[in-house]
Amino acid sequence: MMHRYEIIIYWSDDDHVFVAEVPELPGCAAHGDSPDAALQNCTDAVDLWLDTAKQSGRPVPAPRGRRLRFA
Repeated sequence: MMHRYEIIIYWSDDDHVFVAEVPELPGCAAHGDSPDAALQNCTDAVDLWLDTAKQSGRPVPAPRGRRLRFA
C-alpha cells in the first residue's frame, strides 16, 4: 500500500546500512543495503505499524502528505 508519510533515509556508519525512519510514526523504522531496499522495508514497517495501532486502539496520525528522501 502507498502511504503519504514522510520517510527520511540516511546512511548509518555504525550499522553499515541505509536507515529509513518515519518521524510521524514513533518507533517506525527499517534498514536495507541500498536506499531503495530501506524504502521498501520501511513501507512494510509502516503497514505493520498502522495495523498494530488499529488493533490496539491507538490513534493513527494523519500523514502530512509529503515525502522526503535523503541518501
